[in-house]
Amino acid sequence: MSNHLDIDKLDRLAEVAVRTGVNLQQGQDLIIMANLSALPLVQRIAVHAYRAGAGLVLPFFTDDAITLARYENAGDHSFDRAPDWFYEGLGRAYKGGAARMAITGDDPMLLAEQDPARVARASKAVSIAAKPAMNPIVGFEVNWNIVAFPGAAWAARVFPDLPVEQAQSRLLDAIYDASRLGGDDPVQNWADHTAELKTRVKWLNDQNFEALQYTGPGTDLRLGLAEGHIWKGGASPALNGVTCQPNIPTEEVFTCPHAYKVDGTVAATKPLAYQGTVIRDIAVRFEAGKIVEATASTGEAVFRDLLAVDDGSSRIGEVALVPHSSPISQSGTLFYNTLFDENASCHIALGQCYADTIQGGSELAEDELKQKGGNQSLIHVDWMMGSDAVDIDGITRTGETVPVMRKGEWAF
Repeated sequence: MSNHLDIDKLDRLAEVAVRTGVNLQQGQDLIIMANLSALPLVQRIAVHAYRAGAGLVLPFFTDDAITLARYENAGDHSFDRAPDWFYEGLGRAYKGGAARMAITGDDPMLLAEQDPARVARASKAVSIAAKPAMNPIVGFEVNWNIVAFPGAAWAARVFPDLPVEQAQSRLLDAIYDASRLGGDDPVQNWADHTAELKTRVKWLNDQNFEALQYTGPGTDLRLGLAEGHIWKGGASPALNGVTCQPNIPTEEVFTCPHAYKVDGTVAATKPLAYQGTVIRDIAVRFEAGKIVEATASTGEAVFRDLLAVDDGSSRIGEVALVPHSSPISQSGTLFYNTLFDENASCHIALGQCYADTIQGGSELAEDELKQKGGNQSLIHVDWMMGSDAVDIDGITRTGETVPVMRKGEWAF
């Protein structure tokens, strides 16, 4: 149901994903993880990857009907299993130098009618089994990238009042705009955008704040920053030396919070779509880095289960700053997809930290990372807590207060 989509727009997205996103190198293999609905985009990515000198392009697909077949027909024992052999193979490929691309765009509510306990068990099994494949990504050992395809089911969720084909076309337009693909040279668009992000990164790193203070409706939070934290944003070099743009689109600059130095209250400013449940009006209270109270107007049980996945799932591993004037925010569209919604608002992520947001973090053992404040968890789930009503101050090492954001916009 995607032959009606604008092939020129898909082709431009594929080219930017290969050249700017993953920045595929001569002779490098490319592993692509995608939903079967995204096949038209995967095919265009393969063309541009081989033009860029790819060794092999190796796609792996999921399929919504097969996923549902498991939930509707499998025995209970199936939901505590995941193919560790598969993820071990992917891990070997990344260790051997392969690049990774993921394509998001499947139905965010696919599992809405399934037993949430089974969904949680299956997700946890995958998180455990996938560690060999995810550690090289989290540690930024290889060049990787994620882009979006306007799957029919996803488009119908975002634009429910339109016929499906129109919804897909409109979602492709939204992806195209958010991904800065317009004009004569989208690759140059991304070079310019990265340069702007880097000016914010440099200012924040020069400040070397000890903490951030958030103030807004339902939010009064002091968020400590990890020892040796590094702000990042835009294209960055992976440990293999290849500079890539992991997220297309992206509007954020981000770093590592201190998992044991977060105190106060936070109210979410947008819903969180998680494993088929829309969790609305999240409100939490932190003590010494841990969420000790949590409520939501819908999906509260699912949110509480998320916080209970492991010791690190009720602490945060990422903090990101995004201006309220970002193109995704100004579109007024709720995408029910983290890649987009997180770029509409300042956010925090429950769970695993990114090792490369701490100085020398990629070479540190887990216990050394923890000592600096880096969080460890099977999950990494972003949720939004910024708006035009939220102010953010930086707290210096000497206790001074420096404006960082006012009414959701950069203050420097």
